[in-house]
Amino acid sequence: MNNKFDALKDDDSGDHDQDQGSPKDSEKEKTEDEEKEQNTSKKKVRVLTNDSCGCSFQLAQPLSFSLQMVVPGAGEHPLQYNYTFWYSRRTPGRPASTQSYEQNIKQIGSFASVEQFWRFYSHMIRPGDLTGHSDFHLFKEGIKPMWEDDANKMGGKWIIRLRKGLASRCWENLILAMLGEQFMVGEEICGAVVSVRFQEDIISIWNKTASDQATTARIRDTLRRVLNLPPNTIMEYKTHTDSIKAWEDFHGLVNASGGR
Repeated sequence: MNNKFDALKDDDSGDHDQDQGSPKDSEKEKTEDEEKEQNTSKKKVRVLTNDSCGCSFQLAQPLSFSLQMVVPGAGEHPLQYNYTFWYSRRTPGRPASTQSYEQNIKQIGSFASVEQFWRFYSHMIRPGDLTGHSDFHLFKEGIKPMWEDDANKMGGKWIIRLRKGLASRCWENLILAMLGEQFMVGEEICGAVVSVRFQEDIISIWNKTASDQATTARIRDTLRRVLNLPPNTIMEYKTHTDSIKAWEDFHGLVNASGGR
C-alpha cells in the first residue's frame, strides 16, 4: 500500500440495483432492519455526523456539489484527484425510481489530501457494521455515483460478491489502492462502491470506458492483487448501459403488475 497512506493511517482506523433480491430476502431484511435499527441508530448518527475531526459530514445535503473545490491544507500530502464520499440507504423490497435514488443518496464530504481523507474515514462506520440496504460510494469530485453521469455513462464496473465478514477489509484495501493510483489506468477510474446486503456484500469499481478491454483487464488484475483474491474468485464486468436496461426492464415489470 502507498507509504504515505500507511504512515498517516489513524489507529481507529450502486448504485440503483447492485442486486434486486427476492421478496423473501426483502422481508427478512426488513425484519432485520427493524430489530437492529434501535441498537445502531445512535452509533450511525455519531459516526456519520461527527465533526470533531474538523470536517463536517453533511448527510442532509442532496445529490449536488459545492461550487468551491476543496484544496489540500498547508503541509498536507495532496492526492492526484479530489474525491467525495457518499452514503445511501433504501428500504428493501421497495422499487426505487431514478428520482428517488437521487434524493436518497447523500454527500458526506470531499477531500483533496491524505490527511483530509483520514479525517473522514477514521470517523465513519465500517461497512461490516452497517445494516440493511446500505451503500458507501467514493467517487472523484464532480462525478455523481450514478450510471447516467457523463463520466460514467459509457463505462462499466467490476463486481465482486463477498461473503459476510469481508466487506470492511476489502473496502479499505480497494479505496486505498484507488487513492494511491495503483490501478495505473490514467483517468479511467471513476469511483468505487460497497453495498451491504442481507446475505452478502458487494464491492465494485467503476471506470469510464467499457469498450477499452485492455484497461478493464488491467483494472481486473490490479483488483485481484490488492484484494488478495483467490484464483477461483468470480469477477463480473457489467456495462452501465446493460445496468440501465436491466433496471428499466425490472421496473417495467413492476409497473405492469401494479407495483407488486
